[in-house]
Amino acid sequence: MPLYLSSFGISFALALILTPFIKKLALKSGQVAVPRENRWHRKETALLGGVGIFSAMIIAWFSVSLWAGWTTFGQPYQPMVLCATGIFLLGLVDDIFNMDPQHKLAGQVIITATLMFFGFRLGWTDSKTLDLFLSILWIVGITNAFNLLDNMDGLSCGIAFIAGAFLFFYHYLNPSPDHFSGPGFLLLSTYLGSILGFLVYNFNPASIFMGDAGSLFIGFVLACLAMAGNTSSAVGENSFFHLLSVILIPVLILFIPILDTGFVSLMRKLFRRPISQGGRDHSSHRLVAIGFSEKRAVLVLYAFSVASGLLALAINRLNTGTSAVLIVLYLLFILFFWIYLAKVKVYSEKSIVNHPSGRITPLLIEMTYRRRIFEVLLDLVLITVAYYTAYLLRFEGVPGPNFDFFLKSLPIVIACQILFFFLFGVYRGVWENTSVRDLISYGKAITAGTIAPILLLLFLYRFYSFSRAVFVIYWGLMLMLVSLTRLSFRLLDEGVRRGNQKGKPVLVYGAGLGGQMLLREIETNETLSMTIKGFIDDNREIHRKRVRGYPVLGGINDLEKILFAHPVKEIIISFREDSSDKRREIRRLLENMGAEVDVREMKLIIS
Repeated sequence: MPLYLSSFGISFALALILTPFIKKLALKSGQVAVPRENRWHRKETALLGGVGIFSAMIIAWFSVSLWAGWTTFGQPYQPMVLCATGIFLLGLVDDIFNMDPQHKLAGQVIITATLMFFGFRLGWTDSKTLDLFLSILWIVGITNAFNLLDNMDGLSCGIAFIAGAFLFFYHYLNPSPDHFSGPGFLLLSTYLGSILGFLVYNFNPASIFMGDAGSLFIGFVLACLAMAGNTSSAVGENSFFHLLSVILIPVLILFIPILDTGFVSLMRKLFRRPISQGGRDHSSHRLVAIGFSEKRAVLVLYAFSVASGLLALAINRLNTGTSAVLIVLYLLFILFFWIYLAKVKVYSEKSIVNHPSGRITPLLIEMTYRRRIFEVLLDLVLITVAYYTAYLLRFEGVPGPNFDFFLKSLPIVIACQILFFFLFGVYRGVWENTSVRDLISYGKAITAGTIAPILLLLFLYRFYSFSRAVFVIYWGLMLMLVSLTRLSFRLLDEGVRRGNQKGKPVLVYGAGLGGQMLLREIETNETLSMTIKGFIDDNREIHRKRVRGYPVLGGINDLEKILFAHPVKEIIISFREDSSDKRREIRRLLENMGAEVDVREMKLIIS
């Protein structure tokens, strides 16, 4: 470990020292990123930051390898470093001369194929030809994924550091000398140090960009290192699960670049835009479009990357069933969050939900919004996950022989639950408008769908060897999962809007139904440009409590104290019979205080 920490420190220091000099060189030579309509940055920024990453890593790796023993630490990864140098030079040529996308892709394939000649390839299947194809696809895909992810200050570089750190810890905690040992750790530690040193200058607001030379280089190196630690083929009776775990580790560690690339490719295909063309339709741009700052958008994606990495670390620490449940739940959350992002308008054209062109888009809309196929398929997954999780919780994570009873009863549970969902009208609701009344219907359907299988199993098998506690746990889990999925878009919408309110700070007078109507209007109507600071209300019993997540700060007699503590610019009186009298009373109080605060009334007009 001291060797790896030393190599990390050396490359980190080199990147910190070299990057400012490279920045000056880029500015003097005119190597700057000029703002364009399809790019995110709004000022000229120095390029060639990738030179700093490359130089710091190579110098540190070569120096430490010579000192520690070139044969042991340097020679095993020499072909990979040489090919990574080729990728770096390819990106550098693109930065300077602006290559065509097809020429750049051809160069990546040639360099990757050269690396395959030296034996760096996956070993996932019994077919060496298929493994060769998968290896090239993996490296070229991840390389370009980081290139596409380089669309906002510190995003690609930060995700690469997080992914590399989790890759390091995964192999350090699960040592495998045949696949990832000292030489790999040394190269990875210098990689992490150089990236972190550059990130100091690249994080928002960035003073230098790494360009294609940097993004292609960090993607290529990370793809190769992730592949180098996952080359074992699956053999034996548990071969499928072993292979699945072997594939899942690098995919989870690099999940955000893979997800963003797939998401952008799909969206551009649906909107008939060239995938290679730059644009402001990445996940990060959509997060900004819904109200996040650039820095917060990047941090949100960092958080997803950390969650994926933690899940990768957990796989080898948990049993197969528990790991599968966690992965499914995580993927469901990802699915709903990115569907929410897909609905965000980032171009002048209509969003995917309303976009009429193409054949694929209407089919997707029909399946997910107008038809109920998506809901039924989702419920099929939720029922299976909830029922299996109930067995895991009941039998302390090891169902053992009870797994046979799970398999025997699962079809009955699925059939009964889907039937009662249909009978209770669960498939007639609109998710964006899910209310408490809908949740009551869900509860009734889930209760009926839990009792019916118990009665059937009692009739068929006299409930022999089946656990009643499993069904109680299942009921609770199913109620939670169904409620969260149906409320997902509303929760995301309200959470995002509330966390990113911008505009004039206002107080709402009256925390009753009228005040809550006004609250909803301010939250959803961006043209009002208001930020709610809280309520004031005459009812002392609700003072210092919360209504819809906002505090009731006090009553009209506490107005001076409230205005002193909160920078309020306007007070809005919610719909009530004596609102005009209250408006005059509040204005008199404000005049006596000398406070410059506007007072308005809410009017409900039905014509």
